[in-house]
Amino acid sequence: MRDTLGFMNRLICIAALAVLLPTPAAPQGYDPTLFAGLRWRLIGPFRGGRTVAAVGIPGQPNVFYIGVNNGGVWKTTDYGRVWTPIFDAQSTGSIGAIAVAPSDPRTLYVGSGEGLQRPDLSVGDGIYKSTDGGATWRHLGLRDGQQIPAIVVDPRDPNRVFAAVLGHPYGANEERGIFRSTDGAETWQRVLYRDENTGGMDLAFSPANPQTVFAVLWSARQAPWEAGWVLSKNNGLYKSTDGGTTWRQITAGLPSAEEGLGRIGLATSLSEPGRMYAIVGAGQGKGGLYRSDDSGESWRLVNTDARLWGRDGDFNEVKVDPKNADVVYVANIVTWKSPDGGKTFTGWRGAPGGDDYHRLWINPDNPQIILNAADQGAVITVNGGETWSSWYNQPTAQMFHVTTDNRFPYWVYGGQQESGSAGVPSRGPDGQITFRDWRPVGLEEYGYASTVASSPDSIGIPAR
Repeated sequence: MRDTLGFMNRLICIAALAVLLPTPAAPQGYDPTLFAGLRWRLIGPFRGGRTVAAVGIPGQPNVFYIGVNNGGVWKTTDYGRVWTPIFDAQSTGSIGAIAVAPSDPRTLYVGSGEGLQRPDLSVGDGIYKSTDGGATWRHLGLRDGQQIPAIVVDPRDPNRVFAAVLGHPYGANEERGIFRSTDGAETWQRVLYRDENTGGMDLAFSPANPQTVFAVLWSARQAPWEAGWVLSKNNGLYKSTDGGTTWRQITAGLPSAEEGLGRIGLATSLSEPGRMYAIVGAGQGKGGLYRSDDSGESWRLVNTDARLWGRDGDFNEVKVDPKNADVVYVANIVTWKSPDGGKTFTGWRGAPGGDDYHRLWINPDNPQIILNAADQGAVITVNGGETWSSWYNQPTAQMFHVTTDNRFPYWVYGGQQESGSAGVPSRGPDGQITFRDWRPVGLEEYGYASTVASSPDSIGIPAR
């Protein structure tokens, strides 16, 4: 009884104080100068994230560039031992394409917006150019294109550039299709356009003549139900023989819109300029690897294995050994290699499931040197795939959700795109956070973690 009376007396005192004390003023905004001393710092994890742009320099076999979907542009000068960010000062970190001018390797073009149709995509704000190997950059238009998945530069003229602009992922827009510049991206002319729903997806020059240009158009749209692409008569392969001024659609041997024609990925052959390959997404048994032996005029289906082309729209990457037109590489959840013009393939890099390879670059002077970009970052081989550099030196992990706990120092948790999860301390025990200070915490990439109030050292994984 005494405890109950004491409790009631305390309540009365608190109520009286609430009446007597003045009503607090409405919360005021903080003075921005209070945060002037705060700086962002990297806390990990120290492993690569989804990367879809990758290119090297033939005459400088130690130099490579990669474009990370939400991590900007990175450069290595030592075959991938150390990667350095060179794009952090720009207004976007979403990268879909990088091209180095063959006649002037210090001239680089970057297309922003990752150029993938998936539920977690990020968009960009146009084209960037560097003339000093990536030390400085200028923004040069196509801002409303939002996604630029391919750029090619004339091998003889660093100012003649083509850009494939995919356009808005969630709706129609006019700034999409194939654009050409003849003044180093200072101005752009749209040279191939079908409608406000059809964008540019891939580009290639004929190795025999840069006046012959190939382009891929693709109608793609993201929606609440995750529609990856839209059937359209405009989807397909186009060819120009007058430098990109006029175009005609190539249909001989390729699937039609009625057969579910989706995205196409192109590859040309340096050793046999008339030979081309394409990874084609389609229905009715028509999807697979196609081959042309007449400079893209007609095509035939050579392999229907769904492991080469499945998940149309997410991969569609094919490349040819520059010294041997029968050696073909296809990137998907495994990087596959064919020694016989695409008839048979063996797994060359990665195990079936999870790695998700997006882009290959093969050194034209030495095809033993290959750059391979994946959801876990980029790796380089200099011996034809026998050994590879690490992707645990690119802190570009794409983290979807973030949670902290109440420990001191507190930990940060999140799911990483493709690579599971990571829990990282906000401060390491030895004066810095190292590779040894983070660990997986049981999430999958889209998962959420929450701390358990009764045990600050524990986290809970919500049921899905």
